[in-house]
Amino acid sequence: MDEMFKSADEFGPYKVLHIHRPAVALRGIVVVDNLACGPSIGGIRMAPDVSGAECFRLARAMTFKNAAAGLPHGGGKAVIFADPKMPAPEKERLIRAFASAISNLDEYIPGPDMGTDEQCMAWIKDEIGRSVGLPREIGGIPLDEIGATGFGIAAAIDVAREFIGLDLHGARVAVQGFGAVGKHAARFLAAKGAALVAASDSTATVLDENGLDIDALIALKAAGKSLRDYSRAQVADAEAVLDAACDIWIPAARPDVLRADNVGRLKTRLVAEAANIPSTPEAETALHANGILVLPDFIANAGGVMCAAVEYRGGSQSDAFDYIDEKIRMNVRAVIEEARQTNRPPREAAFALAGRRIRTAAATRRWR
Repeated sequence: MDEMFKSADEFGPYKVLHIHRPAVALRGIVVVDNLACGPSIGGIRMAPDVSGAECFRLARAMTFKNAAAGLPHGGGKAVIFADPKMPAPEKERLIRAFASAISNLDEYIPGPDMGTDEQCMAWIKDEIGRSVGLPREIGGIPLDEIGATGFGIAAAIDVAREFIGLDLHGARVAVQGFGAVGKHAARFLAAKGAALVAASDSTATVLDENGLDIDALIALKAAGKSLRDYSRAQVADAEAVLDAACDIWIPAARPDVLRADNVGRLKTRLVAEAANIPSTPEAETALHANGILVLPDFIANAGGVMCAAVEYRGGSQSDAFDYIDEKIRMNVRAVIEEARQTNRPPREAAFALAGRRIRTAAATRRWR
């Protein structure tokens, strides 16, 4: 945690909460990073190997993501150290205990993330009356079910491809992490004429230069199986997705999957970061040096939090899709144009864009 505070700067973190409830084997961390634009909003990530440093980095990504999206929210994030595949009754008990622990943390509005879902948010809502990404049956817009983040990724790519002369019809797509976000990104891009030629999960990569059957892959995963069970394509190890020849490469899983030691394996023209912090700074620098356009995570994958913010204010699913499409297209264009005008990587331009918005909002606050 010392590393977290060494990284403290003008933006945050505002507050860090450590949670330990031995009676239910609950260990967690909440980072409220910045409140300049409003109460923080960000997902709860559940995994055995999360860390405080990861939580801080994700919270900071949410600060910039929410500011870039023009949302009246600051950035926050939570992690729970646990196996998300535990039996449902144990998971409910753990999530409800976590909700109780954050009941007085009014600055933080939780949402779903890796390892948590709409049902988890319903338990939290029941406990403390404050969450987003709820099931449809209790008035929510189930962002994972409708694919809000994937929809935004497709919109971001549709704008970015103009800058590199790429026609989406027939474009080859590789998705690293064929899960809640990756599958929807593939689906929405396929509707625009692209072909999914490679997809991976934690067990395997499946490859077919003629295009994979996205519906079949989704059905396979819904049945609780892995991509290794897909018999209609070449099957390789999970890392093989790095070597897939494609036009668009989409990291949609864990942080730091692209690093200095493996980024040179990519054979693509465009990287659209659907996961949060999927690339190390060294990897993004190498991609930029090689002429590969990188769409930064907090610009490209903001569809989920945009949907959550619309839900929080009582909007509809169609309102959410309209907002996502308009804002992400506008932001991607602004970032790429500024990056080219200033001759710097898109992430630096994106930070500048979001930073200006945060500082402007902070100037209106008594406690900055």
